[in-house]
Amino acid sequence: MLWRALAEDQPGPRWAGLFAEYWPAYRAWWLKDGEIARPTYMDCHRALTTHMPELVPLYEMLCELAGGGDHAARFLSFYNPPPYLAGCSQAIWPGPEPVMVRNYDYNPAAFDSLILNTNWQGRRVMGVSDGLWGLVDGVNDAGLAVSLTFGGRRVVGRGFGVPLILRYILQTCTTAAQAGAVLSRIPTHMSYNVTVLDENRDYLTAMMGPDRTTLITHNAVATNHQEQVEWVSHARFTATVERERYLLQRLTLHRDPQDVFIDAFLKPPLYSTAFAQGFGTLYTAVYRPRLREMEVRWPGTVWPMSMHHFQDSARRVAIPGAA
Repeated sequence: MLWRALAEDQPGPRWAGLFAEYWPAYRAWWLKDGEIARPTYMDCHRALTTHMPELVPLYEMLCELAGGGDHAARFLSFYNPPPYLAGCSQAIWPGPEPVMVRNYDYNPAAFDSLILNTNWQGRRVMGVSDGLWGLVDGVNDAGLAVSLTFGGRRVVGRGFGVPLILRYILQTCTTAAQAGAVLSRIPTHMSYNVTVLDENRDYLTAMMGPDRTTLITHNAVATNHQEQVEWVSHARFTATVERERYLLQRLTLHRDPQDVFIDAFLKPPLYSTAFAQGFGTLYTAVYRPRLREMEVRWPGTVWPMSMHHFQDSARRVAIPGAA
């Protein structure tokens, strides 16, 4: 898998080139249930204006760079997208330096494999891209880090794809408390667990769903269920309960040093090679919000990045178990 790390302070030709490259595959996915299954442009714009008004000027700029087409604009709103599932484990290491660690388990054929460093609207953000401006994890220049996992429920409703909610948090929030308020009010189209950590070591995990009020917890661990398992077959396939118990034991019984704790994400039961069944671990990310740094890890490989000393680069990575 080819990974790229790219910086562009303001939306411009580099982002437009990325969109042109990725759009054919995203368009096929977005239209897989037919155009009528997706909301109209007016519905999308209205939803963004209602729930994330600060992003609307940026959204309109990106739509223009994408060519101004109706389908592209509706896709970029992230409003009521097609359902999608992922695995994932994430946890807060409880040492003196605030650290968030996560595994992202997904289908490699439906993944951007792209790290973006942007300074959109005066806020520097660095993270792993989804949909070319959404994020599945990231950190901002205020020292706020955020990450997502699928919540393990079948329910689909009206709301936003969670990667745009993560982008919105990093564009507009500076503390875990502010992020919690955002997560409590913005509707999501599926169930997700979002963990937030700030430079003061304050953290929370929000359990979101389209059909119920967001639950804000002080959980330091999130896998692929919420208060209880609701989708039993998915829970068995992803071993969500076993992964949660394993992480809780490492946080409470073993009290691992930071490096030992991070290394645990690169081994079973947290690390998955189940790509033949749909998805496995594409990467492990380590966020150090106080330092404004991140690492992307694979077995035997560490790719460090600094928000303020970022260099465009690329790596071709062999992912165990992926074709």
